[in-house]
This record gives sequence, C-alpha cells and structure tokens, in this order.
Amino acid sequence: MAIQRRSANKTPTRYNMHVKKGDTVQVISGRDKGKVGEIVRTLPKLSKVVVKGVNVKTKHVKPQQEGETGQIVTFEAPIHSSNVMLYSTNQKVASRVCYTFTEDGRKVRMLKKTGEIID
Repeated sequence: MAIQRRSANKTPTRYNMHVKKGDTVQVISGRDKGKVGEIVRTLPKLSKVVVKGVNVKTKHVKPQQEGETGQIVTFEAPIHSSNVMLYSTNQKVASRVCYTFTEDGRKVRMLKKTGEIID
C-alpha cells in the first residue's frame, strides 16, 4: 500500500475577490452590519479585507523595555470579503458588482443597481 503524503511546500491558493483596495464598501453581515468604510488592505490568500472603522479591536501591549509604559492599541481586524458589498456614495446604496466593457474595449466593474462604473 502506498502512503499519500501532502506536499509541505504547497503554495496557498489566492482568491479572486470582487473588491479592491480603495473601494468604498458596506458591511452586510456580522456585528458591524450597516457600517460603510474604505478598504485599507486586502489579504487575497485568506480572502479577507481590512475596512477603515470596521471590526475595531483593542490590544493591551506590555512594555518591552525598562522604563517604557504599557499601552492600549486599537486596530482594524480583517473581515471576510463575502461580508462586504460595494457601496455607491452618490446614490447611498449597496449593490452587487458585474463586469462590462467600455466603448474602447476595456473591462471594468459596474454596480448592478445604479449602473455606476467603479474603475
């Protein structure tokens, strides 16, 4: 019987996400449902995004050196990309995304509800 072994150096899969860094999104599920913010960072290997002002966590940091004081740091933790939806700032509405081509043949992202082109 042959033993199957998993490859230890297997590269993690990189997911295609419907949102990019700099997009304005609305959270559609979870504790911060309804909040609107801008994407600060994307993590494509985990399919997660960091949104400004959403999923704010606090961390108590111990002093590292003598004489230094401890502090409480707040930061935005990543949330899954499926929990956010693109948001139109003009119409104040969240919408799904579709892909279309412009007159010059460029592929762009478009909001389904409003027809607004994002890229």
